[in-house]
Amino acid sequence: MIQNHQEKKEISKKLKERAINEGFSISGIALIPGSSRLKLRTNALERWLSNNHHDEMKWMEAERRKNIGSLLEGAKSVLSVGFTYISSQNNNKDKTFKVGKFSQGEDYHKVIYKKLKNIGRWINLEIPDCKWKICVDTSPLLEKAWAEESGIGWIGKNSNLISKNNGSWFTLGFMILTKELVPDKPHQSLCGKCDKCIEHCPTEAIVEPFVIQSDLCIAYHTIESRGKFFPKKIKENLNGWVAGCDICQDVCPWNKSVPFNNNFETTPKEWIQNLNIDSLSWDDKTWKENLKGTTLKRIKPWMWRRNIKANLSNQSINI
Repeated sequence: MIQNHQEKKEISKKLKERAINEGFSISGIALIPGSSRLKLRTNALERWLSNNHHDEMKWMEAERRKNIGSLLEGAKSVLSVGFTYISSQNNNKDKTFKVGKFSQGEDYHKVIYKKLKNIGRWINLEIPDCKWKICVDTSPLLEKAWAEESGIGWIGKNSNLISKNNGSWFTLGFMILTKELVPDKPHQSLCGKCDKCIEHCPTEAIVEPFVIQSDLCIAYHTIESRGKFFPKKIKENLNGWVAGCDICQDVCPWNKSVPFNNNFETTPKEWIQNLNIDSLSWDDKTWKENLKGTTLKRIKPWMWRRNIKANLSNQSINI
Protein backbone atom coordinates (compact mmCIF):
# COMPACT_ATOMS: atom_id res chain seq x y z
CA MET A 1 0.00 0.00 0.00
CA ILE A 2 1.28 3.48 -0.95
CA GLN A 3 1.39 5.61 2.20
CA ASN A 4 2.79 9.07 1.35
CA HIS A 5 3.89 11.40 -1.44
CA GLN A 6 7.48 10.14 -1.44
CA GLU A 7 6.30 6.56 -1.89
CA LYS A 8 3.92 7.69 -4.65
CA LYS A 9 6.78 9.47 -6.36
CA GLU A 10 9.03 6.42 -6.10
CA ILE A 11 6.47 3.93 -7.42
CA SER A 12 5.49 6.33 -10.24
CA LYS A 13 9.15 6.55 -11.29
CA LYS A 14 9.54 2.77 -11.12
CA LEU A 15 6.38 2.22 -13.17
CA LYS A 16 7.59 4.49 -15.98
CA GLU A 17 11.02 2.86 -15.91
CA ARG A 18 9.40 -0.55 -16.07
CA ALA A 19 7.56 0.55 -19.23
CA ILE A 20 10.84 1.58 -20.88
CA ASN A 21 12.48 -1.71 -19.85
CA GLU A 22 9.53 -3.54 -21.41
CA GLY A 23 10.35 -2.00 -24.80
CA PHE A 24 8.37 1.23 -24.94
CA SER A 25 10.23 4.33 -26.07
CA ILE A 26 8.31 6.81 -23.89
CA SER A 27 6.08 6.69 -20.83
CA GLY A 28 4.23 9.18 -18.66
CA ILE A 29 1.48 9.46 -16.06
CA ALA A 30 -1.68 11.58 -15.84
CA LEU A 31 -4.25 11.94 -13.09
CA ILE A 32 -7.97 11.42 -13.67
CA PRO A 33 -10.02 13.52 -14.46
CA GLY A 34 -7.08 15.46 -15.90
CA SER A 35 -6.67 19.18 -16.51
CA SER A 36 -9.01 21.56 -18.33
CA ARG A 37 -7.39 20.65 -21.66
CA LEU A 38 -9.22 17.30 -21.53
CA LYS A 39 -12.51 19.20 -21.64
CA LEU A 40 -11.23 21.19 -24.62
CA ARG A 41 -10.18 17.99 -26.41
CA THR A 42 -13.59 16.44 -25.69
CA ASN A 43 -15.29 19.53 -27.13
CA ALA A 44 -13.05 19.28 -30.21
CA LEU A 45 -14.09 15.63 -30.66
CA GLU A 46 -17.76 16.63 -30.46
CA ARG A 47 -17.26 19.32 -33.15
CA TRP A 48 -15.40 16.82 -35.36
CA LEU A 49 -18.25 14.32 -35.02
CA SER A 50 -20.98 16.91 -35.59
CA ASN A 51 -19.25 17.89 -38.86
CA ASN A 52 -19.29 14.19 -39.83
CA HIS A 53 -15.51 14.30 -40.37
CA HIS A 54 -15.36 10.69 -39.13
CA ASP A 55 -17.47 9.52 -42.13
CA GLU A 56 -17.98 5.70 -41.83
CA MET A 57 -16.02 5.39 -38.54
CA LYS A 58 -19.18 5.31 -36.39
CA TRP A 59 -17.35 3.75 -33.43
CA MET A 60 -15.85 7.20 -32.79
CA GLU A 61 -19.31 8.27 -31.57
CA ALA A 62 -19.16 6.04 -28.44
CA GLU A 63 -20.21 8.14 -25.44
CA ARG A 64 -17.78 6.22 -23.20
CA ARG A 65 -14.92 7.86 -25.13
CA LYS A 66 -15.70 11.08 -23.26
CA ASN A 67 -15.55 9.48 -19.81
CA ILE A 68 -12.44 7.50 -18.90
CA GLY A 69 -14.00 6.60 -15.56
CA SER A 70 -16.53 4.39 -17.35
CA LEU A 71 -13.71 2.04 -18.42
CA LEU A 72 -12.62 1.10 -14.88
CA GLU A 73 -14.45 1.72 -11.62
CA GLY A 74 -12.37 3.80 -9.21
CA ALA A 75 -9.94 4.96 -11.93
CA LYS A 76 -7.46 7.53 -10.62
CA SER A 77 -4.38 7.48 -12.86
CA VAL A 78 -3.34 6.67 -16.41
CA LEU A 79 -0.01 5.30 -17.59
CA SER A 80 0.57 6.31 -21.23
CA VAL A 81 3.23 4.60 -23.35
CA GLY A 82 4.55 4.90 -26.89
CA PHE A 83 5.85 1.99 -28.98
CA THR A 84 8.20 3.06 -31.77
CA TYR A 85 7.37 1.16 -34.95
CA ILE A 86 9.73 2.74 -37.46
CA SER A 87 12.46 0.41 -38.68
CA SER A 88 15.46 1.21 -40.89
CA GLN A 89 13.92 -1.25 -43.36
CA ASN A 90 10.44 0.19 -43.87
CA ASN A 91 11.21 2.64 -46.63
CA ASN A 92 8.53 3.38 -49.24
CA LYS A 93 10.84 5.29 -51.57
CA ASP A 94 10.66 4.15 -55.21
CA LYS A 95 8.09 1.47 -54.32
CA THR A 96 5.29 0.79 -56.81
CA PHE A 97 2.91 0.16 -53.93
CA LYS A 98 3.31 1.86 -50.55
CA VAL A 99 2.16 0.66 -47.15
CA GLY A 100 1.99 2.82 -44.01
CA LYS A 101 5.02 2.25 -41.78
CA PHE A 102 2.85 1.61 -38.71
CA SER A 103 1.54 -1.61 -40.23
CA GLN A 104 4.55 -3.22 -41.89
CA GLY A 105 5.62 -5.38 -38.93
CA GLU A 106 3.75 -7.36 -36.28
CA ASP A 107 0.25 -6.30 -35.21
CA TYR A 108 1.02 -3.45 -32.82
CA HIS A 109 -2.20 -4.06 -30.84
CA LYS A 110 -0.89 -7.47 -29.77
CA VAL A 111 2.68 -6.23 -29.25
CA ILE A 112 1.57 -3.38 -26.98
CA TYR A 113 -1.00 -5.50 -25.12
CA LYS A 114 1.59 -8.17 -24.32
CA LYS A 115 4.07 -5.61 -22.97
CA LEU A 116 1.39 -3.90 -20.88
CA LYS A 117 0.25 -7.28 -19.53
CA ASN A 118 3.83 -7.83 -18.29
CA ILE A 119 3.68 -4.42 -16.57
CA GLY A 120 0.34 -5.49 -15.04
CA ARG A 121 2.01 -8.53 -13.49
CA TRP A 122 4.66 -6.23 -12.04
CA ILE A 123 1.93 -3.95 -10.62
CA ASN A 124 0.27 -6.98 -8.99
CA LEU A 125 3.49 -7.55 -7.05
CA GLU A 126 4.49 -3.95 -6.33
CA ILE A 127 1.03 -2.41 -5.73
CA PRO A 128 -1.16 -5.44 -4.93
CA ASP A 129 -4.21 -3.35 -4.01
CA CYS A 130 -4.18 -1.55 -7.39
CA LYS A 131 -6.60 -2.66 -10.10
CA TRP A 132 -5.68 -1.95 -13.73
CA LYS A 133 -7.11 -2.07 -17.23
CA ILE A 134 -5.21 -2.16 -20.53
CA CYS A 135 -6.38 0.01 -23.42
CA VAL A 136 -4.93 -0.14 -26.92
CA ASP A 137 -6.64 1.76 -29.75
CA THR A 138 -9.70 -0.49 -29.87
CA SER A 139 -10.91 0.96 -26.52
CA PRO A 140 -13.20 4.01 -26.43
CA LEU A 141 -10.60 6.39 -25.03
CA LEU A 142 -9.45 9.89 -25.99
CA GLU A 143 -6.01 8.43 -26.57
CA LYS A 144 -3.98 11.32 -27.91
CA ALA A 145 -5.49 13.72 -25.37
CA TRP A 146 -4.49 11.44 -22.47
CA ALA A 147 -1.02 10.89 -23.96
CA GLU A 148 -0.58 14.66 -24.18
CA GLU A 149 -1.88 15.00 -20.61
CA SER A 150 0.73 12.41 -19.54
CA GLY A 151 3.50 14.54 -21.04
CA ILE A 152 4.76 12.02 -23.61
CA GLY A 153 4.07 14.30 -26.58
CA TRP A 154 1.70 16.82 -28.12
CA ILE A 155 -1.03 16.59 -30.74
CA GLY A 156 0.37 17.97 -33.98
CA LYS A 157 -1.43 19.85 -36.73
CA ASN A 158 -1.73 16.56 -38.62
CA SER A 159 -3.54 15.15 -35.52
CA ASN A 160 -0.71 12.68 -34.79
CA LEU A 161 0.96 12.64 -31.40
CA ILE A 162 4.52 14.00 -31.67
CA SER A 163 7.42 13.48 -29.27
CA LYS A 164 10.55 15.67 -29.20
CA ASN A 165 12.86 12.66 -29.34
CA ASN A 166 10.74 10.07 -31.18
CA GLY A 167 8.84 12.17 -33.69
CA SER A 168 5.45 10.65 -34.48
CA TRP A 169 6.53 7.15 -35.51
CA PHE A 170 4.97 5.40 -32.52
CA THR A 171 1.67 3.86 -31.49
CA LEU A 172 0.02 4.35 -28.12
CA GLY A 173 -0.96 2.12 -25.23
CA PHE A 174 -2.53 2.87 -21.85
CA MET A 175 -3.10 1.39 -18.43
CA ILE A 176 -5.89 2.83 -16.32
CA LEU A 177 -5.07 2.40 -12.62
CA THR A 178 -7.07 2.66 -9.38
CA LYS A 179 -4.13 4.22 -7.51
CA GLU A 180 -3.35 7.92 -7.43
CA LEU A 181 0.21 8.38 -8.67
CA VAL A 182 2.43 11.41 -9.30
CA PRO A 183 1.53 12.93 -12.68
CA ASP A 184 3.88 14.32 -15.30
CA LYS A 185 3.45 17.80 -16.68
CA PRO A 186 1.11 17.92 -19.71
CA HIS A 187 3.05 18.58 -22.94
CA GLN A 188 2.83 21.90 -24.73
CA SER A 189 2.52 22.07 -28.52
CA LEU A 190 5.84 22.60 -30.32
CA CYS A 191 4.49 22.84 -33.87
CA GLY A 192 4.80 26.63 -33.80
CA LYS A 193 4.21 28.28 -37.17
CA CYS A 194 5.13 25.14 -39.15
CA ASP A 195 2.42 24.07 -41.61
CA LYS A 196 4.37 21.51 -43.64
CA CYS A 197 1.87 18.70 -43.01
CA ILE A 198 -1.01 20.91 -44.15
CA GLU A 199 0.85 22.18 -47.22
CA HIS A 200 2.00 18.73 -48.39
CA CYS A 201 -1.27 16.80 -48.01
CA PRO A 202 -2.19 16.15 -51.67
CA THR A 203 -5.93 15.94 -50.99
CA GLU A 204 -6.10 18.83 -48.48
CA ALA A 205 -7.48 16.49 -45.83
CA ILE A 206 -6.13 18.67 -42.99
CA VAL A 207 -8.94 21.18 -43.38
CA GLU A 208 -7.60 23.31 -40.54
CA PRO A 209 -4.78 22.77 -38.02
CA PHE A 210 -5.48 19.62 -35.94
CA VAL A 211 -8.62 18.71 -37.94
CA ILE A 212 -8.67 15.81 -40.43
CA GLN A 213 -11.65 15.41 -42.75
CA SER A 214 -11.69 11.64 -43.16
CA ASP A 215 -13.40 11.55 -46.55
CA LEU A 216 -10.45 13.54 -47.96
CA CYS A 217 -7.78 11.35 -46.35
CA ILE A 218 -5.90 8.71 -48.38
CA ALA A 219 -5.23 6.59 -45.27
CA TYR A 220 -8.93 6.57 -44.41
CA HIS A 221 -9.98 5.51 -47.89
CA THR A 222 -7.39 2.76 -48.27
CA ILE A 223 -7.95 1.27 -44.80
CA GLU A 224 -11.42 2.13 -43.53
CA SER A 225 -13.71 2.99 -46.44
CA ARG A 226 -15.87 0.15 -47.70
CA GLY A 227 -16.84 2.02 -50.87
CA LYS A 228 -16.47 0.09 -54.12
CA PHE A 229 -14.70 3.03 -55.81
CA PHE A 230 -12.61 5.97 -54.63
CA PRO A 231 -13.71 9.58 -55.09
CA LYS A 232 -11.91 11.23 -58.02
CA LYS A 233 -9.71 13.45 -55.83
CA ILE A 234 -8.50 10.47 -53.78
CA LYS A 235 -7.86 8.25 -56.79
CA GLU A 236 -5.87 10.92 -58.63
CA ASN A 237 -3.59 11.48 -55.63
CA LEU A 238 -2.90 7.91 -54.46
CA ASN A 239 0.64 7.97 -55.84
CA GLY A 240 1.25 4.31 -54.92
CA TRP A 241 -0.49 4.23 -51.52
CA VAL A 242 -2.47 1.00 -51.11
CA ALA A 243 -2.60 0.81 -47.29
CA GLY A 244 -2.39 4.02 -45.28
CA CYS A 245 -0.42 7.16 -46.11
CA ASP A 246 2.65 8.64 -44.37
CA ILE A 247 2.98 11.95 -46.25
CA CYS A 248 2.05 14.25 -43.36
CA GLN A 249 4.54 12.40 -41.13
CA ASP A 250 7.32 12.13 -43.73
CA VAL A 251 7.43 15.94 -44.09
CA CYS A 252 7.26 16.69 -40.35
CA PRO A 253 10.53 18.31 -39.14
CA TRP A 254 10.26 16.36 -35.86
CA ASN A 255 10.66 13.14 -37.87
CA LYS A 256 13.91 14.16 -39.55
CA SER A 257 16.14 12.33 -37.12
CA VAL A 258 14.49 9.76 -34.88
CA PRO A 259 15.82 6.48 -33.45
CA PHE A 260 14.83 3.27 -35.24
CA ASN A 261 13.38 0.26 -33.49
CA ASN A 262 15.04 -2.59 -35.38
CA ASN A 263 13.65 -5.72 -33.77
CA PHE A 264 11.51 -8.62 -34.97
CA GLU A 265 8.29 -6.78 -34.01
CA THR A 266 8.95 -3.92 -36.43
CA THR A 267 10.70 -5.82 -39.24
CA PRO A 268 8.57 -5.44 -42.40
CA LYS A 269 6.90 -8.58 -43.70
CA GLU A 270 8.58 -9.84 -46.85
CA TRP A 271 5.37 -9.80 -48.89
CA ILE A 272 4.81 -6.13 -47.99
CA GLN A 273 8.29 -5.27 -49.22
CA ASN A 274 7.59 -7.05 -52.50
CA LEU A 275 4.04 -5.98 -53.35
CA ASN A 276 3.69 -5.70 -57.13
CA ILE A 277 1.21 -6.06 -59.96
CA ASP A 278 1.26 -9.86 -59.54
CA SER A 279 -0.35 -9.42 -56.11
CA LEU A 280 -3.60 -8.73 -57.97
CA SER A 281 -3.79 -12.39 -58.89
CA TRP A 282 -3.65 -13.58 -55.26
CA ASP A 283 -6.83 -15.34 -54.17
CA ASP A 284 -8.57 -14.60 -50.85
CA LYS A 285 -6.80 -17.48 -49.14
CA THR A 286 -3.35 -16.12 -50.09
CA TRP A 287 -4.28 -12.62 -48.90
CA LYS A 288 -5.61 -13.93 -45.58
CA GLU A 289 -2.48 -16.00 -45.03
CA ASN A 290 -0.24 -12.99 -45.67
CA LEU A 291 -2.36 -10.66 -43.56
CA LYS A 292 -2.32 -12.98 -40.54
CA GLY A 293 -0.54 -11.41 -37.57
CA THR A 294 -0.62 -7.85 -38.97
CA THR A 295 -2.89 -4.83 -38.47
CA LEU A 296 -3.51 -4.94 -42.22
CA LYS A 297 -6.14 -7.68 -41.96
CA ARG A 298 -8.55 -4.79 -41.43
CA ILE A 299 -8.20 -4.29 -45.20
CA LYS A 300 -10.17 -7.13 -46.77
CA PRO A 301 -8.83 -8.94 -49.87
CA TRP A 302 -11.36 -7.22 -52.16
CA MET A 303 -10.22 -3.83 -50.78
CA TRP A 304 -6.57 -4.64 -51.56
CA ARG A 305 -7.60 -5.36 -55.13
CA ARG A 306 -9.58 -2.12 -55.27
CA ASN A 307 -6.63 -0.14 -53.90
CA ILE A 308 -4.09 -1.72 -56.26
CA LYS A 309 -6.34 -1.31 -59.32
CA ALA A 310 -6.97 2.36 -58.50
CA ASN A 311 -3.22 2.97 -58.43
CA LEU A 312 -2.60 1.03 -61.63
CA SER A 313 -5.27 2.92 -63.54
CA ASN A 314 -3.53 6.15 -62.51
CA GLN A 315 -0.29 4.80 -63.90
CA SER A 316 -1.95 3.76 -67.18
CA ILE A 317 -0.93 0.14 -66.72
CA ASN A 318 -3.11 -2.48 -68.34
CA ILE A 319 -4.73 -4.81 -65.83
